[in-house]
Amino acid sequence: MKNLLTDIAGVSVGHADDARLASGVTAILFDKPAVAAIDVRGGGPGTREEALLRPESTVEAIDGITLSGGSALGLDAAGGVQAWLAEQGRGFKIRDAVIPIVPGAICFDLLNGGDKKWGRFPPYRNLGYAAAAAAGKDFSLGSVGAGMGATTATLKGGLGSASAETSTGALVAALAVVNAVGSVTIGDGPWFWAAPFEIDGEYGGRGLPASFIPDMLALRLKGRSAATSAENTTIAAVVTDATLTKAQAKRLAMIAQTGMARAIYPVHAPLDGDVVFAAATCEKPIDPVVGLTELGAVAANVLARAIARGVFMATALPFPDALPAWRDRFG
Repeated sequence: MKNLLTDIAGVSVGHADDARLASGVTAILFDKPAVAAIDVRGGGPGTREEALLRPESTVEAIDGITLSGGSALGLDAAGGVQAWLAEQGRGFKIRDAVIPIVPGAICFDLLNGGDKKWGRFPPYRNLGYAAAAAAGKDFSLGSVGAGMGATTATLKGGLGSASAETSTGALVAALAVVNAVGSVTIGDGPWFWAAPFEIDGEYGGRGLPASFIPDMLALRLKGRSAATSAENTTIAAVVTDATLTKAQAKRLAMIAQTGMARAIYPVHAPLDGDVVFAAATCEKPIDPVVGLTELGAVAANVLARAIARGVFMATALPFPDALPAWRDRFG
């Protein structure tokens, strides 16, 4: 176990990013189509193929998931991932036609100091292709891929991942891009809201403060009153090797959203576009009630840990007035 999304067999992850642009793309690819669903809780989401993922829609499985910066312009990234998969002959087959199924979601990173004057066409389609081509079992965390330009209310955001195993041996892992309107840490200190779920000091081992004072619960919002619904979002994927139906994958995504509430304060606001994809590679049968309940509970914990790791591993952008990284503030 590497404590990464790729602890799930048959899953690979790749990044492509541009330091001058201060933005990027992350591609999640499945060796075999995975049953998938989506849960949207934020008030300002940006998604692709959301309707296809509804339980009543016809297509049951997907070939990949694309997470991108660039706001709505970043939705082009999924086309690049789709193009790479098509070259490999991977996708939904209708007679001689092959159509890769690649849902996606975006976060807003257009005002972080990077050079967004790209001309007629945004670079995200090409970044998506490069991310898919780079996909493998090992990948970096922090200010990489779709997390390159991410920020939170108080600290540089980033991309994190974590994994765990249920009592019956099913694996579940999460990957999150943390670009929240709220804060991932408590007050002005080093403690993560997700501290109770930390394993082996994976985000600094600071625990919780000895006591809480009112200022720690005061809202810290990105941009304060000037924040808009477009400027934020935490986007995530939760993947398991359990055997799920599409409706059960939807339930998994819904339960996993609890992890955002454990790691970000506040969350699911009108100023966020929070999205969780859930996908299952369907290798291990589980009980449809107790087993799915435990799987969701562990998924929520894993997602909270992935969010904290994304901020813990981030590095500050090299621009004037850029937010500091956690490590800049707290070592």
